[in-house]
Amino acid sequence: MNIRVILYFLLFITLPVLLPAQKVLSITIDGAINPAIASFIERGIHKAKQSNAACLIIKLNTPGGLLKSTRTIVGDILDAPIPVVVYVSPNGAQAGSAGVFITMAAHVAAMAPGTNIGAAHPVSSQGGIADTTMNKKVTNDALAFMRIIAEKRGRNKEWAEQAVSNSVSITSTEALQLKVVDLIANNTRELLTKLDGKTVELSGGLTTLHTKNGEIEELEMSFAEKVLHIISDPNLAYILLMLGFYGLLFEIYSPGAIVPGIIGVIGLVLGLYSLNTLPVNYAGLALIIFGIILFLLEIKVTSYGLLTIGGILSLFLGSLMLIRTDSLLQISRGLIIGFTIVSALFFLLIIGAGIRAQRRRPITGIEGFIGATGVTLEDLDPNGSVKVNGEIWQAESLSGKIEKGERVSVKSLKDFKAIVERI
Repeated sequence: MNIRVILYFLLFITLPVLLPAQKVLSITIDGAINPAIASFIERGIHKAKQSNAACLIIKLNTPGGLLKSTRTIVGDILDAPIPVVVYVSPNGAQAGSAGVFITMAAHVAAMAPGTNIGAAHPVSSQGGIADTTMNKKVTNDALAFMRIIAEKRGRNKEWAEQAVSNSVSITSTEALQLKVVDLIANNTRELLTKLDGKTVELSGGLTTLHTKNGEIEELEMSFAEKVLHIISDPNLAYILLMLGFYGLLFEIYSPGAIVPGIIGVIGLVLGLYSLNTLPVNYAGLALIIFGIILFLLEIKVTSYGLLTIGGILSLFLGSLMLIRTDSLLQISRGLIIGFTIVSALFFLLIIGAGIRAQRRRPITGIEGFIGATGVTLEDLDPNGSVKVNGEIWQAESLSGKIEKGERVSVKSLKDFKAIVERI
């Protein structure tokens, strides 16, 4: 009997060593949360399940992102058939805004030393925190969403609410003390060691992690996901949109330049595609288009700058309104102001100079000859010769007799004879 007990005991303690190391899938999120990131995380969960991985580790470093994409990611994590570990890393990384929701939703939340988490208050369309009715609705909705996540994972609900309502941010050490995260690890290997033996609750029941000797497999973003991730940034989408508009505008102003037109079409298509992934306020987009139309009219209509001023105001207000307030990431106000100033200078100086050049009196051909001044080479009574623009012309006077050496102005040209009058 004692020998059987000893054999069972030896088998129990040696079984983990005899078993092959279980694989752990790891993905890296570095940047704003957008539809491309949501698609990548969904693919990571599916891949981890297919490959029978012990868990999926999401190495997270984000300043925030889109609330719609964040909800998609949180939903995928909460319903994940395998454990999902969110690891805020490397040192100096942050889980800001949307990152707070994602970290709180993880089965296991971890942070590297020197990282921080917090500041999850939704921002207004002007890039700041406002107290308008719409922003209160968005904030209350985000609060309810955060409470659901915190209650589901048994994390510090009070702090989570403060992160949303008051933009509270804390360090990794404070997060561990306040039970916002479960552990701190210096690197991924140490994280796997600390995860080993932890029990987490999945939709199918409880499961225990065995990751101490786990083999780490990195899953990279696909090319399409990388491209979509790059152009889904609101600031880049805005830049592409503006470059598209101004490229086409320059092509219209100076037909045949070709290059500005090509750049304009490419920029406009990429900008609109990028905006399609973002929560766009179409009233803001309409104001931007209206501003461009006013700039176009300034080229053809003499408004003494009024159309340009209207275009600048329309462009500025439309840019502020372009991204709806239900996003945790907005276009930089500095970028908007910079583009507005550049646009104002461009249209007031560059195009203004071009318009003045277009409206300047011709100096060549028949158009340039009419109105030119010259000097009589002999008495005009009423016919004679004059010198105009360095050339000698036969002339006829409209002012009666004009003596030799007097200055005259060309009024018309008839049968290669200059019709002139005394100045």
